[in-house]
Amino acid sequence: MRELRIHLDADLRDPRVAVFLEEHLADMRRVSPPESVHALDLGALRQPGIRFWTAWFGETLVATAALKHLDQRHAELKSMRTAAALRGRGIAARMLAHVMAEARALGHSRLSLETGSQPFFAPARALYARHGFQACGPFGDYAADPSSHFMTRAL
Repeated sequence: MRELRIHLDADLRDPRVAVFLEEHLADMRRVSPPESVHALDLGALRQPGIRFWTAWFGETLVATAALKHLDQRHAELKSMRTAAALRGRGIAARMLAHVMAEARALGHSRLSLETGSQPFFAPARALYARHGFQACGPFGDYAADPSSHFMTRAL
């Protein structure tokens, strides 16, 4: 397998990123009720306070992740996705480690996330648990939702 390159994508103009994110949103809409889809689209990812990374094997986009600034010490992990054909190969773990290191470097001491409670999201919940995330209550602007599973960890 080629070397994984992770880089900050400031403008999100690459059409491959748009296609990748639309697949992500389509999955979220397919498995979650409309009011429980909290994935960010391209416009939301371009907002101030959000950093977005892409991961590539050569010219192939294989993963994405974003970091949303909540306050001076707290950030939220958003838009974590690995290409379906490459899941289970450690790409998500590398992407998560990268975003956690970036969050620390930015001065954050806590990283939280929202993911689904449905079986589709079980691998994601297991990944986050392996990396020290624990279940928590809603944070930021979230409200309690039976379709959401909230997790957090100290950095």
